Amino acid sequence: MAGRYFDEWNIGDRIEHPIRRTVTETDNLLFSTMTHNPQPLHIDAEAARASEFGQILVNGTFTFALMIGVTVGETTLGTLIANLGYDEVRMPKPVFIGDTLRAVSEVTALRPSASRPGQGIVTWRHELWNQRDEIVCHCLRSALLRSRTPGA
Repeated sequence: MAGRYFDEWNIGDRIEHPIRRTVTETDNLLFSTMTHNPQPLHIDAEAARASEFGQILVNGTFTFALMIGVTVGETTLGTLIANLGYDEVRMPKPVFIGDTLRAVSEVTALRPSASRPGQGIVTWRHELWNQRDEIVCHCLRSALLRSRTPGA
C-alpha cells in the first residue's frame, strides 16, 4: 500500500504496518558510529554488561528512526510535501540486540492547510512494539500532504 493523500485520511484511522524488523548488532554499531555517538552502553559490551541492563542497549535515536522509517510506506510515501515535526517522543522500554520490532500508527488530528490549497496536515501517533508486546517508542508526527482533489 502506498501513502494516502490528505483527503483519504480520517481521525482514528489505524494501521498495523506489515514490516517487522529484528535489530542486529551491526545496525546499532553502524548507527552509533555514523552519528558519532560514543555512549559505552551502545558500543562497549563490557561497559554494557556492567550496567543495570547487563547487555548492549540499542541507540534510542536508531529506534526512533526505525519507527518512522517503517511507517512511511503506508502513511506518506508519494504524498508527502514535508514532515513538520515530531512531538512527545518517548522511549518507555529499552531495545536490545535481537529484539523484533513492529509499528502501529493512528491518525489523531487532521486540518486543511490555510495557506496551501490542495494540501493538509495529518498528525499520527506512531508506536513501536517489541516481540514481548511492550511499547518501546512512541511519538506524534505531523506532516503536510497533498490532497487527491485540488482545493480539498
